[in-house]
Amino acid sequence: MKRISVTVLALVSLLLFWYLFLKPQDYQVSFKAKAIPGTIYETVKAWNKTMDTTIPVDYESLNRFEQTIISNDSVILYEWNVTPIHDSLSQVKVNIKDLDHSLVNKIKIPFSDTDFEKGSRKTLLDFNEFLNEHLNNIKVTILGEDELFSTFCACVSLETPQAEKASGMMANYSFLSSILVENEVQVNGPPFIEVVDWNLEADRLSYNFCYPIIRSEKLPNHPNIHYKRIFAKRALKAVYNGNYVSSDRAWYALLEYAKKNNVPVEEKPIEVFFNNPNMGGNELLWKTEVYMPLKESE
Repeated sequence: MKRISVTVLALVSLLLFWYLFLKPQDYQVSFKAKAIPGTIYETVKAWNKTMDTTIPVDYESLNRFEQTIISNDSVILYEWNVTPIHDSLSQVKVNIKDLDHSLVNKIKIPFSDTDFEKGSRKTLLDFNEFLNEHLNNIKVTILGEDELFSTFCACVSLETPQAEKASGMMANYSFLSSILVENEVQVNGPPFIEVVDWNLEADRLSYNFCYPIIRSEKLPNHPNIHYKRIFAKRALKAVYNGNYVSSDRAWYALLEYAKKNNVPVEEKPIEVFFNNPNMGGNELLWKTEVYMPLKESE
């Protein structure tokens, strides 16, 4: 009996030591979200910017990333773990730790519903409301495999954070179109962007903002404009409806589709914009065609 008691005491002591000092989180909140991991990640980034903190979301993968929230006298770490269930549903588990009061929280939590727990639940309920409002204002339709268009075009090279892609485009919209009009260059279709490098870890996007044009001998020579040809190739295609700020939600949807159907793709999407955001109107009627080029067989 004495040996059993010592063993039990040792196990309880080890468990208590793990709980108080080694357990990585103080509290965990789990919920289901009607979105894929990429959409959840981008929405957390957008939601994070609405808070009284300038600490960016720390990316590890679309399935795991960390958010640091400063609340009163506390620095609280939210570790997001997102697991897709199917095309439009994910399981979300958020491990939450108060970096300054972790031990106190772990002591109090088993005995009462603490302010820390209530605050954590309230914070994630706020996020869920933010996410649902976002989802109500966008629509992504996967069309499957299609042919990427071929065109000659005039382009401006840009590099911005991913969420500022549309801002970069709009900042150059009038510049590029006015130069083409002034030089009587014939535009041959709606404007588009061609992603050159998509760096999720650094949250940087390099891309060309372009107008399709008819090639001629009188093209303007400007240091910020270059000319190139887009060649036809096979690609996965989607249609995105919503504000162009969030059109990258279609990128993630195409990547999920490619993964599910074992289709190798180049993560260099091309977006074609059919509406002028300066004209306003119902954003759900704005149309973007999004292409994810297939990898060419070697």
